[in-house]
Amino acid sequence: MIVGIDDTDSATRGMCTTYLAAVVAERVSGFARVRDRLLVRLNPDVEHKTRGNAALALHVETDAPERVESAVVDAVEEHAVFEDAKTNPGVGFLREDEPNEALARYTERAVHGYVEQEEARRVAGENGVRLRGWKNGRGVVGALAAVGASRAFEDWTYELLVYRGRDERGEERRVSYDSFFDAHQATYPRTWDTVDEETGEVVAVPATDGPVVYGLRGTFGGVWDANAYVDVEGAERLAVYRTNQGTDAHLVDARATETRDGGSYIVEGDVIEPPETREGGHVFFTVEDDVRLDCSAFEPTGRFRGTVRSLREGDRVVVCGSVSDGTLKIEKLRVVSLNRVRRVKPTCCGRRMESAGRRQGYRCRADSCDQTADSLVEETVERELEEGWYEVPPSARRHLSKPLIRHETV
Repeated sequence: MIVGIDDTDSATRGMCTTYLAAVVAERVSGFARVRDRLLVRLNPDVEHKTRGNAALALHVETDAPERVESAVVDAVEEHAVFEDAKTNPGVGFLREDEPNEALARYTERAVHGYVEQEEARRVAGENGVRLRGWKNGRGVVGALAAVGASRAFEDWTYELLVYRGRDERGEERRVSYDSFFDAHQATYPRTWDTVDEETGEVVAVPATDGPVVYGLRGTFGGVWDANAYVDVEGAERLAVYRTNQGTDAHLVDARATETRDGGSYIVEGDVIEPPETREGGHVFFTVEDDVRLDCSAFEPTGRFRGTVRSLREGDRVVVCGSVSDGTLKIEKLRVVSLNRVRRVKPTCCGRRMESAGRRQGYRCRADSCDQTADSLVEETVERELEEGWYEVPPSARRHLSKPLIRHETV
């Protein structure tokens, strides 16, 4: 059978749905075998998302499906933060080994768009999935997406998560931060986003309260090897999830006219307005293919903004990211070609010519020279920027965004 769980976490009360799934897996171990655990990141821009908009699925082999369902319900009612107004748990149960195509297509819609609860309940009813929701029941949308996930994606990565008990939450995590740099050095590129070497930040350790002590992302063998280097105290349990993180599952190739708020896209176009740094350090520019599309690199993307500032009109780029208020927030970009020329006034007698009058071309500034020119001339521009891919730093990367190192190694 497949169990889907969503929306049990809380940003304010220190809870995470991945922790609840790990608890369920342990509780059913006496009468069932959990053969797969999936951490499924859904559309990162839906209005009602939780922190990382993750739903969880457990693929279980058992002769006692009723006991599994009971254990899931008990765990939700024990651990979900019902006091949080934004927490609206949902679970789904499918008594099959794998989801069908209809459920897989539903999962894809939940990653690329917005799904109403009414649609989730209809699809579940048509495909043999029993749903249960608490409070307003919104969590059934993600729970059903988790049920269909194993057939929805071909590219998968892994995350190893280590948790602490309730008594440890709210306290400083007892880890050796240096050990994460050791883990990174030993396992990169089989692991990624463990640390940011340029800023010295340990990305694997969350900044918020909650049960997660740290998370290691990479290949299956990579996360296990990296974990051997981490020095930690107070760990309660560990779980490894197969996940669509780091796969670009949310991105869709599109023209600018096809982009909509709440979607994530890959758009190719020409830079038609040069980058402008605005209040707060955010950098904006405009590309055009069939229509204009505003793009932005926000302040948390750090040094990536320097790359964006180096663009100029006439450069051709591919931009990847989510659209909000008509602006694409860049996760990474590819410089396809660089505009290496500019049109300038001709030079004569060691200086730029001056205008000879409206529509009369240009003339030399020297009194002793009568040289003229009809138009501007092209001049080669030295560019520090090179063609190729650029990405935001690990500390600013979204869960679903595929690191460039995976483009090179996958």
